Amino acid sequence: MTSPRVLLSAWDLHPKKQLGQNFLADPSTAGMIIERSGISPGDAVLEIGSGLGALTLPAASVASRVIAVETDRKIADLLQTELLAGDISNVEIIRRNILDVDIEKTVAGEDKKIIVIGNLPYNISSQILVQLINARTVISRAVVMFQKELAERLVADPGGKQYGRITVMLGYCADIKSVAVVKARMFYPRPRVDSEVLEIRFKEKIAHPAADETFLFKVIKAAFGKRRKTLKNALSRSQLGLDAPTTVRALEAAAIDPVRRAETLTVDEFVQLSNTIKVSLRPDVL
Repeated sequence: MTSPRVLLSAWDLHPKKQLGQNFLADPSTAGMIIERSGISPGDAVLEIGSGLGALTLPAASVASRVIAVETDRKIADLLQTELLAGDISNVEIIRRNILDVDIEKTVAGEDKKIIVIGNLPYNISSQILVQLINARTVISRAVVMFQKELAERLVADPGGKQYGRITVMLGYCADIKSVAVVKARMFYPRPRVDSEVLEIRFKEKIAHPAADETFLFKVIKAAFGKRRKTLKNALSRSQLGLDAPTTVRALEAAAIDPVRRAETLTVDEFVQLSNTIKVSLRPDVL
């Protein structure tokens, strides 16, 4: 693995702060991440933000196919050159922003669910997670790196400030565990904070499914949209179209105190609340 500093200098390129470009510079860390990803021969891998190929190359040595998504075209051209130099032919580079990629169409034809890997840029990490949740019918698991602060929010328990919308959405449909902490010094340029790799394994079957998953996610979004307010006020002043009396009846029917706040509800309580609104109260707003 060539040093990111050397590669970028040779191509007269510079890391772009607006794209969150912090390139993994330690090959042993990259190898560890791929090993703990559990990629095996026959697996197809989607990599988000391939960069200079720190994860791409070791993944390609194991997987049958790697689809590397990279929004920076000059960086993608550099990676393509590295692949050709290494005679690596099982990597396809997609030069687009991951948020503009239809994951299900991109991996159509694979005979089993794919594995997602990547070092996610902080500014769009939540959007990418929502995208993965929505495409989870074709994804077995995602082994992805976040800034440590965000990683801690994703595994937070109810009741604290770290617990939020994405925490609940992931808790509904996935099991999450920490894979490794990666120190800031392992990147070029060096970020201000450490990173953490999480494994997000999507559930084959949800124990207590929502009557309408899309509506569940709308309820979660509305509840956290004004997280400092009580659930009564947050939900009745949201895009759900519920007035205050209807909101109170829904909360009470779901055995949830209207003065509680979103951050105190468990995943199952959100499901119960969503089902109550969906089935019993206001079908005209759904």
